[in-house]
Amino acid sequence: MAKTVLVTGGCGFIGANFVRLLLETRPDWRVINLDKLTYAGNLHSLADLAEHPNYRFVRGDICDQALLDSLFQEERIDTVVHFAAESHVDRSITGPAEFIRTNITGTFTLLEAAKKQWLDSGNKDENCRFLHVSTDEVYGSLGATGFFTEQTPYDPRSPYSASKASSDHLVRAYFHTYGLPILITNCSNNYGPYQFPEKLIPLVLNNGLQGKELPVYGDGGNVRDWLYVQDHCEAIVRVVEQGRLGEAYNIGGHNEKNNLQVVELLCDMLDEKLGLLLPSGEPRRSLITFVKDRLGHDRRYAIDADKIDQELGWTPKYTFEQGIEKTVTWYLDNQAWMDAVIDGSYQQYYAEMYGKKL
Repeated sequence: MAKTVLVTGGCGFIGANFVRLLLETRPDWRVINLDKLTYAGNLHSLADLAEHPNYRFVRGDICDQALLDSLFQEERIDTVVHFAAESHVDRSITGPAEFIRTNITGTFTLLEAAKKQWLDSGNKDENCRFLHVSTDEVYGSLGATGFFTEQTPYDPRSPYSASKASSDHLVRAYFHTYGLPILITNCSNNYGPYQFPEKLIPLVLNNGLQGKELPVYGDGGNVRDWLYVQDHCEAIVRVVEQGRLGEAYNIGGHNEKNNLQVVELLCDMLDEKLGLLLPSGEPRRSLITFVKDRLGHDRRYAIDADKIDQELGWTPKYTFEQGIEKTVTWYLDNQAWMDAVIDGSYQQYYAEMYGKKL
């Protein structure tokens, strides 16, 4: 069935991969990409799709009610996939206000726009869907054993995870109170192409290429369930098309690794592909530097993804070894993309394309 999909935050890491997947695999779907183009929004990640007949980019803020209302009416949007969020935990610790604004107020504003167009207008469409993309961090921290399920009580530990938990609750409230056709997904740590290099894997790759220190929090023993971004995007499409309204689905990669293991593997892969560090001749593991642990750093996350498997038939295609090989290869083949992010020139692409300043 043809859809008109509003993708919020479609120039971010996961959003850009999702936009690409839709345009490649759903030729009868129209994609409206709404992105504010904050530091993490990189329009250059979708440069080759700028003239695609089923794609439209709109620069805008999800807190702008008038803009959202006009978009819903003009494009007759019937599906929302809501990625737009401030997502970096460290930034939420030093500056939580923007996380509250974007992740809570922005989600509320988007819900209001969908409610107005889909319910209040009297033109209710049974095929409308509002999918809110969230995180496993809302569940808090696990011990050495156990997994997060959809019934795990929320226990957020950082301003970031608290803001995402709040938005999850808002989305559920709009289902139970108004009957808005919502879905929620809670995913584990994503990795893959187009990820902003403040996150662990692209940060290590960039620093490792330049022979810079590789900072590791605490003892490096914090465990995450790593999910290749292509798997995540395919799971979201499955939930949009087949998920039960009002339900949440956990999406995980079945790949638990601690941070030190990930960093050491990346070091070894760079050594193998590029040779040892010059001029010292040392392996890149020598760059690993343990730094003071993050405030409130959750020890372990792990996802139980049985529900999405049993109900919708989705399981990840990629092991961590397969996904990380594709990821490292992509960054090595696309160093110009990384260089543009590091030096800030990626932000000029918008001005070049649209003749406007950021």
